Amino acid sequence: METRHNFGSKIGVVLASAGSAVGLGNVWRFPTAVGDNGGAAFIFIYLICIAVIGIPVMMSEFLIGRHTHANTISAFSKLAPGKWWRIEGVAGVFVAFLILSYYIIISGWMLYYFIESLRGNLHGGYLDYYKSFFESFSGHMWLPILTGAVFMGMTHFIVVRGVQSGIEKASKLMMPLLLFIIGILVVCSFSMSGTSEGLRFLFKPDFSKITTGVVLSAIGQAFFSLSLAMGCLCTYASYFRSDTNLAKTAVGVTVIDTIVAILCSIIVFPALFSMGGNEDTARVGPGLVFEVLPGLFDMGFSHVPLLGYIFSAFFYLLLILAALTSAISLHESVTAYVLEAFSISRRKAATLVSVACMSLGMVCSLSQGVWSHLKIFDMSILDFFDFTSAKVILPIGGIIICLFTGWYLDRKLVESELTNGGKLHIRFFRFYYFIIRYVAPLAIAAVFVWGFVEEFSKK
Repeated sequence: METRHNFGSKIGVVLASAGSAVGLGNVWRFPTAVGDNGGAAFIFIYLICIAVIGIPVMMSEFLIGRHTHANTISAFSKLAPGKWWRIEGVAGVFVAFLILSYYIIISGWMLYYFIESLRGNLHGGYLDYYKSFFESFSGHMWLPILTGAVFMGMTHFIVVRGVQSGIEKASKLMMPLLLFIIGILVVCSFSMSGTSEGLRFLFKPDFSKITTGVVLSAIGQAFFSLSLAMGCLCTYASYFRSDTNLAKTAVGVTVIDTIVAILCSIIVFPALFSMGGNEDTARVGPGLVFEVLPGLFDMGFSHVPLLGYIFSAFFYLLLILAALTSAISLHESVTAYVLEAFSISRRKAATLVSVACMSLGMVCSLSQGVWSHLKIFDMSILDFFDFTSAKVILPIGGIIICLFTGWYLDRKLVESELTNGGKLHIRFFRFYYFIIRYVAPLAIAAVFVWGFVEEFSKK
């Protein structure tokens, strides 16, 4: 088995962990949730949720990974030998594998749209044209598989190079680039006619719109956006050095993730309002990115066509970078287990994971086209994988992490890990411990139940 390496710098720790959290959910899932739940009122509740629930759960994952310096499954086995808690490690690795299998296909769509934007094929059409364009491409037999394979190749290349030479170095390059592109797009969005209306919707709260559903949606989005219970953060934390401040790292990652999500909303909503749309337009999920925004970007800059080309190309490049940083962490979560469990080289382990994920990804891709007739609980295979991972495995995993940290682990161990053996002083430890024992598991359980009720009430 290869020697286990650590991240080489504090900035590398923060950027790699932030890269794991920042993903496609920030770019389309967050604006969708904002549009669906009252704009600024939702953002207000969301900020409370990430502070009270998101950060404590992330700290718990960090302390489990850093204390054991092992892959997710081995981490729980070391802390609870012979106990059933190991199932959370298994679930974490499995859900990372499952998500990666369809994530690479969706990311391949982003890659294709970036190329088509550069070629000029995403300009000059009407909204019906973009919808037809997406349906034609996503339903194609081999093209989405090819673009997904290219994206997997990019992910594989970085993971196979290891922690410092691959993941850390790539994060130091991609995260600043991602933030730079977001900055360019935000500046461009201010030239749209709907900027003031979009910003008013985002930042002028109407507290009458806050309902139980909005609160539960905010908790769910916080959980999904921060990549909790996927095994990614626990795996990355196993590469942390002993002097890493886990609380500050969790706060830093959360701040970056939240800034990206809000800035992406600033990019999206001016485009929607510029074309006479409203918050309802943001409720179309993936269609927002592939069927609505291409036309809105194009028409929103009709007075300066070149700016429309640039905006569109940069937007899809942003999506690719966001997807890649998350895909790397998902891949590493599974690869770390395979190479340590079977004592094989990183290259072999990464190759096995890439081939296996790509094989399952092909099934997901075909389920959008020639295999669209195959349904599981009236969902396509890709949608079923997404539902199973996001609304079943992740919430249950989050509850288990809270119970494991708050009720099973010795309190002295938890406090020692968060204070680096007493070298750091954490004033809010009692508050953290109360949250992780009581508030977080109950809140996540509420989201879990609500998600099922919401899903099956539609049928």
